[in-house]
Amino acid sequence: MSVAPHVRLVRHGETEWSRDGRHTGVTDLPLTPTGEEQASAVAPAFTEWRPEMVLCSPRRRAQRTAELAGLEPYEVLEDLREWDYGDLEGLTTQQIRTQLPGWSIWDGPWPGGESGVDVAARADRVVERVRISGAERVALVGHGHFSRVVACRWVGAEVRCGRWLDLDTATLSELGWAREVPVVRRWNAPPTAFGLGRPGVG
Repeated sequence: MSVAPHVRLVRHGETEWSRDGRHTGVTDLPLTPTGEEQASAVAPAFTEWRPEMVLCSPRRRAQRTAELAGLEPYEVLEDLREWDYGDLEGLTTQQIRTQLPGWSIWDGPWPGGESGVDVAARADRVVERVRISGAERVALVGHGHFSRVVACRWVGAEVRCGRWLDLDTATLSELGWAREVPVVRRWNAPPTAFGLGRPGVG
């Protein structure tokens, strides 16, 4: 790896289902008006930190976020789609637990959807794509659960570690390096927390 890429993860802005805590995988919902405002507020974080590569989920909530954040042009990457929740799509955690007591996305089960192993494989492909790209600055525009998995796999942790990485809509996180070791540099931060310059390396 000749270039050690730094990655900014952008979670899409608010949708009706994200606002209500409903699991949204394959359902292709638009941003709410609040979500559009949130996405527009992301733009200043990229005024000077311009990514050489932008990869975006195929879902329109992510693509609209990228557009409002000024992250164009972008490449749609199928592997960046959200976790496929299968039969649990559209349900809140509380609703799921009436059927499956103690259920967690990190432990399963995942009836009709993707397992943790399935999602880890996708995240590993995304990480590899970034690391061999030759780009120094990369933006990934995607989703709550899958971005958490990408962060886990970036540092070589198992998918279940994502339970400790909460992620709000239209926030930014940063993956990078510390003395050649992959690290999570910042997490779940508002766009205003990101300076205009390049990330440091230590």
